[in-house]
Amino acid sequence: MASSVPGCLVRINGLYTELRDSEKRVADYIRGGLDKVIHQSITEVAESSGSSESTVVRLCKALDYRGFQDFKIHLAQEVREPSSQIHESIAKTDDPLAIKKKVFESDTLAITETLKVLDDRSFSAAVKLVAAARRLEFYGTGGSGSVALDAQHKFLKIGKKAQAYTDVDLQAMSASLLGAGDVVVGISHSGGNKEILDSLEIAKRNGASVVAVTNYGRSPITKISDVTLFTAAGETAFKSDALSSRIAELVIIDALWTAVAFEDYDASFDSISKTREATASKKI
Repeated sequence: MASSVPGCLVRINGLYTELRDSEKRVADYIRGGLDKVIHQSITEVAESSGSSESTVVRLCKALDYRGFQDFKIHLAQEVREPSSQIHESIAKTDDPLAIKKKVFESDTLAITETLKVLDDRSFSAAVKLVAAARRLEFYGTGGSGSVALDAQHKFLKIGKKAQAYTDVDLQAMSASLLGAGDVVVGISHSGGNKEILDSLEIAKRNGASVVAVTNYGRSPITKISDVTLFTAAGETAFKSDALSSRIAELVIIDALWTAVAFEDYDASFDSISKTREATASKKI
């Protein structure tokens, strides 16, 4: 099975908040001059970014490259791909049609980049865990809470005993009653939501397995989870609303649901037929 390889910019964006200040200066310099960096030496990048050569190397290794030269080769390939270009942020002067175009481009890019960063082995492991789960729960708040509710709806249709909790107290209470064979999917763009982390730790202590859906590679949720599924959604023009991150989380849930359903196709098909029949009389 081929492994998904996240692009250079996806890796930088995913790790950015966890980088040291000196590493952030190098990352900022790279993001601000992609075409220039691919033609520069490590010394030139270090001097231009106001850092040291060792900092440049440390950043490249943190991004999972063998060194600066390996990073530069991959960056050169990415710069030449039109799909790697970052779409513009929405400007105050944009008209509705420009806004429509940019929102669609942003969401499309989030899906494309998430496919690159979503590791094949991790995804397969998550499918096995969820498919075998005795009880399946989804925790999320805010925008991720709506994703958790969508996941509950989907997995219930294929016969999984699924429950979504968007209230942090209910998350903790339910987590305390879980045990071996149960699975919790924690959905958090930042991966640092303390209330969700506390509930996931409770579930983990009680023997449940934890799957995380998050955007950042060094976030606290990755230290708790048994399996982590990464999204690759950048910030939008509205900093408080991670619009594209919700789309990226939803597409991961869709892929997970479909793969789990096909683990036992006949049983899933039967459950979908039953749940569809149960709600058919409520439709006009």
